[in-house]
Amino acid sequence: MKDWSPMSDPSLQGDPATLEAIAHGALSVVNSRRRNGVLLVKPYYAEFAGPGAAVGGEFDRDCLAAIPIGNLQLLTPQNSTERQTAYRIRLQWLKLTSRFTVIDAPAVRSRQILEQFEQYFERDQVYQVSHAALAMVVGVFPQTMAATRGRHALSFIKPRNG
Repeated sequence: MKDWSPMSDPSLQGDPATLEAIAHGALSVVNSRRRNGVLLVKPYYAEFAGPGAAVGGEFDRDCLAAIPIGNLQLLTPQNSTERQTAYRIRLQWLKLTSRFTVIDAPAVRSRQILEQFEQYFERDQVYQVSHAALAMVVGVFPQTMAATRGRHALSFIKPRNG
């Protein structure tokens, strides 16, 4: 049996131009004035960097793929204060998503990340992200994320009268 790798899943390939911008080594910042972010696929997990977060540099040398969410725009920090703020915001995004990973029930973890992303992004933007990519953020199987998404979507359908 061949070892699994995120790169063996076509839904985790992301956007090559975004990966190039992040993995080239320079520090960038996700535009804080837009509803945008990026899932950074690492060898065994994925991280989310939302508005205002630092990406690239030493943080993401092991990044295998970058999956933009929303209309991603990466900016160059202009001074050390902007870099420090971006580092702090990246840590806040990591803490936010790590709150879900300590939950024992995989279905609850997957529901929590869906609900969190739907607070920041349009629903259709969240549903464009693959099951596998979201699953890697909270440590669940892609099948669990797919089942949770199915139940989650059904909760928004209003029953017909009569």
